[in-house]
Amino acid sequence: MNTPTFYGDHPALDLMNTVMVQDGAAIDTWQSDADVLRWLQAQQLAPAKAHAPSGLLEAGRALREVVRTLVLDKKAGKPLQVKALNAAMAHAQRHMVLAEEDGLQLRPHYATATPQALLAPLAEAAASLLVTVDFTLVRKCEDSECVLWFHDQTKSHRRRWCSMAQCGNRNKVASFRQRQQKEA
Repeated sequence: MNTPTFYGDHPALDLMNTVMVQDGAAIDTWQSDADVLRWLQAQQLAPAKAHAPSGLLEAGRALREVVRTLVLDKKAGKPLQVKALNAAMAHAQRHMVLAEEDGLQLRPHYATATPQALLAPLAEAAASLLVTVDFTLVRKCEDSECVLWFHDQTKSHRRRWCSMAQCGNRNKVASFRQRQQKEA
């Protein structure tokens, strides 16, 4: 049971990043309904006690492709076809609850009986990304072999890599080696 790793700094981008490249091959980190539920729980988009309904994997993958298309189209300045995302958000069945954790807080509580209802908060997060985020700060990792996306929230807005520990380090080492070879 692997704990999901998030590099996107936004749930919608992390959703896109559930397909990544390892050793030159695309890897889908979602292989079961339980994988999708675990991911949603790690993103705090599903309750810890929720159960994975049958069909969650297929519904999650379908939502991922809808979000991927919308993000890529928005990044390219193309018109957005929002019908599928609106349909996903239509499954949201929620009400507000008062929670007494670290003081009194007002939080949304979503129904989780169907795959679509369980994914509705993620669909809403994707819609929020499209509407509220400055898309000049939504970027693909600059590593030529990486397919991950992120929302650059750094102070200087100069983030280039999905992760400094992975792609950033690999590229800095490669650049250092190139400089060493030129000097030799």
